Formats: sequence, structure tokens, C-alpha cells
Amino acid sequence: MSQRVLVTVAVMAATVMQVLDTTIVNVALPQMQGELGATSDQISWVLTSYLVASAICMPLTGYLTDKLGRRRYLLLSISGFVLASMLCGVALNLGQLVVFRLLQGVFGAALVPLSQAIMVDNYPREQRGKAMAIWGMGVMVGPIAGPTLGGWLTDMFDWRWTFFINLPVGLLSLLLARQVPDTPKRERDIDWLGLLLISLAIGGIQYVLDRGNGDDWFSSTGIVVAAVLAVLGAVGFIWRGLSGSAHPLFDLHMFQDRNFVAASIVIAALGLSMYGAMVIQPIMLEGLFHYPTLDTGLIMAPRGIASLVSMMIVGKLIGRVDSRYLIGTGLLIGASGTWVCTHYNLDTSPFWFAWPVLLQGFGLGMIYVPLSAMAMSTLPSRLSAEAAGLFSLLRTMGSSVGIAIVSTAYSRGEQSAWNALSGFFSADNPWLQDYLARMGKTVVDGTTATQLAAELQRQALMVSIVDVYWLITYSFLAMLPLLLLLRPRKAAPGSEPAVDVVMHE
Repeated sequence: MSQRVLVTVAVMAATVMQVLDTTIVNVALPQMQGELGATSDQISWVLTSYLVASAICMPLTGYLTDKLGRRRYLLLSISGFVLASMLCGVALNLGQLVVFRLLQGVFGAALVPLSQAIMVDNYPREQRGKAMAIWGMGVMVGPIAGPTLGGWLTDMFDWRWTFFINLPVGLLSLLLARQVPDTPKRERDIDWLGLLLISLAIGGIQYVLDRGNGDDWFSSTGIVVAAVLAVLGAVGFIWRGLSGSAHPLFDLHMFQDRNFVAASIVIAALGLSMYGAMVIQPIMLEGLFHYPTLDTGLIMAPRGIASLVSMMIVGKLIGRVDSRYLIGTGLLIGASGTWVCTHYNLDTSPFWFAWPVLLQGFGLGMIYVPLSAMAMSTLPSRLSAEAAGLFSLLRTMGSSVGIAIVSTAYSRGEQSAWNALSGFFSADNPWLQDYLARMGKTVVDGTTATQLAAELQRQALMVSIVDVYWLITYSFLAMLPLLLLLRPRKAAPGSEPAVDVVMHE
């Protein structure tokens, strides 16, 4: 087997392992919640802690690559990720699990940008389009296929196996990664203050979103402090980036490019559309409809299949069709898939749970590749590497914020719906009396109160879930006007369509 194939298998195994972990635990969340004694708000920390740690550490990729060498840094990242995965699998409580997920994010942050850079260097220039197609499918399909694999592992074994599965994959990647060509070490400075400021901004925002609902938002001193630190961190980072720092973390002048700004907003907002749906569906299927974990994973499987198909189609069209049309079509297809979900009720059949997921996946697959190309298409080449890193950071943060928004909306929506519906559960309500009569009961029966409370809870959950799907649908549609800001790159007459290849270092 040639070295190129071995290197490709090594880095793609590491990439898929890292991106898979953003969603593989989704379907296992209800089981984790019950075993670890967590609330619906708290269990979402298992997802967001990983994404936040990854987002904060991602800007260090280039610096640590230069300090350690690419191969050594890759081996260190894979080893740390595998060890953190093992620790997640043996966690005894929610606190330990969140800490170990943070470690996963720290070590996994570099795997995606490193793999892209290695794939670019591993193939000759004329084959780089093929290399990026392989890499892109791994990055996109990995998190979409995660719930299906997670459902199978949880149903066949236990939720802990969603972490233990990383051990054989990681060890294979670690063994083959020794074939990766190394890069020379070199001295390099980094803006540590800038990194601290952006970490404060990211961490503060996520803390507010994660804890806001449970702590009654700004009535909590901790929430106020976190919000102030987030604002100060963001303002300080922007000021430092624009004031001519000797070694800025990111050159913020790239935000003068209209394409990059619009694409960055879309990719961040896509976190709510993509990850939000993947969070709420397992909660609905397992928590409300009591589907087995494996069935939940199978119902979510069409998302990954459809995404893979649409990415293959887009790969053939991207040089011939305006990317804005491809992205817009993807947004509309994704919105139609979630709009169908707004019509769910307690009598919905498995078929109606499955086929809208196919639409969602097909739409998302049409968005990612052309959006990434448009983001970099009009930037100067000297900014490509930094822009790619920042674009990836915004994608990760958008996913984390999207999960937090969906979790908060679901929790508050359930409470609000419960309060609104409880007013109809009155002994004088003739509809309630008819409902009880069909079951051969009256309002004074001993078991009536318990049954009505359970039914009220089911109805409130269903209302809340439908409202979340409306929120996701609107998020798809809200991105459409941003396409008007994008402008296609004008190629020279007779030139071939360019393949945008960017590295995250």
C-alpha cells in the first residue's frame, strides 16, 4: 500500500473521529440524563463543552505545528483525544463527563485543520480537488452520520460506547500517522493576549446561553459577570486586532471582504439549523414517543445519506452553476424539511419522522461546499489560511451556540406550554369531561389526576418541540437575504474554474 494511501487513511480516520464526536452522543443524551441525574439543560453541556473547547484551542493550530512539527503535533492530538475519550467512557457523574469532554475538545481542535493541510500536501496539485472532496465528505458526513452510529452503539451496548468506539479508530490512526511527512520546527510568536480575550468572549457567551435558563438570566450575578466578560473580551479582541498588533491572532481586515462576512454569518447561523435539529429529534423520539435508541438512530440515518448524495451532485455543478443558487436551493430544501416537522403531533408515524430528515440532509449538503468556496473566493491569497481558520472557528461556535439556543427554547417552551394548557384542565370543561368519559372515568376518580398530569406533560412537550422546529425553519429562511451580499468571482476569459483549497494553519 502506497504511503499516500496510508497517510490519507490516517488523517481521515482522525478527522472523522473528531467530527463524529460532535453528534454521536446526541441520541444517547436521554439515557445519559437518566443515569447521571441531569436536567435537559444540564445534559446539553456534554455537547457544548466539547465544541467550546475546540473553538478556543483551534487558533493555536498553526503556532503548535511550528513549535512541535506537524507529525509530532498530530500524534499528540490523536493520543490525547483517545485518552480523553476513554475517560469520558468511565465518567461517574456529569461533572466528570463535562471535564473530560473539554479535554476531548482541547486535543481534537487541531485534527480537522491539520488533516486538511496534510491532505493538500499529500496530493499533487492536479489531484487536490479529489483530495478536498475526500476531506469535505469526511467533515460533513461525519457529524450527520453520528446519531445513527450512536443509536446502534447505545442500543447494543451502552451510551459509554459512543466514546469507547474512538479507541480502535484512534489507535489505527495513531499507528498510520507515523507515515505523515513532518515539517521543520521554527520559532513563532503568537498573540497570547488576543487568545485570552477571544477565549473570554467565547466562554462567556456559552456560559450565558448554557446557564441562563436555569439561573433566570440576568437576575443571576454569575450570568451578569459572564456577559460583561464576554463583551469586554470581544471588544478587546477586535480593538487589538485592528490596532496593529505585531502578531495578531487573526487579521481582522478580512472582514472588509463582503463575501467572507456574509458567508461567515451564514455558516455560524447554520449551526442552529444543522445541530439544533439533531439535538431536538432524539429528545422527541426517545423522551416523548419512547422509541428505542437504535430506532432513533435509524430514523436519523437518511440525513447522512442524503447529504453525501447532494455533496456529490454539488461537486459536479459548482464550476458550472452560480454558487449562490446552490446555497439558496439548499436553504430552501432544508427549510422545507423542518417546516414539515412543525406539523408533528402525538399520533405521527415513523415514516413522517424519517423523510423530512432526508430533505434536511440533502439541503445541508448543498450548502457547505459552495459556501466555503464563496467565503474564500474574493480574499487575497495571503489571507486564505487565516480566513479558513476563522471560518472553521465560526462554524464551531455557531454549532455550540445553536445547541444552547435550542436547548433553552425547548426548556422554556415546555414550561410556557404547560402553564398555557393547564388552564384547560378544569373540572368544568365539557371537553375534558368528554375525554374522560371515553376512557370510562370521571374527574373524581382516584387515578384521574395522575393520568391528566401525564397527558398535560406530553402535550406541553409536543407544543415545545413544534415551536423549536418553527425556530429552526425561520433560521434557514433568515439566511436567504444574505445571499444578496455574495458576489461570484470573475474568472479570466478561457480560464478553468478554480478549486479553492485552503489550509487552517
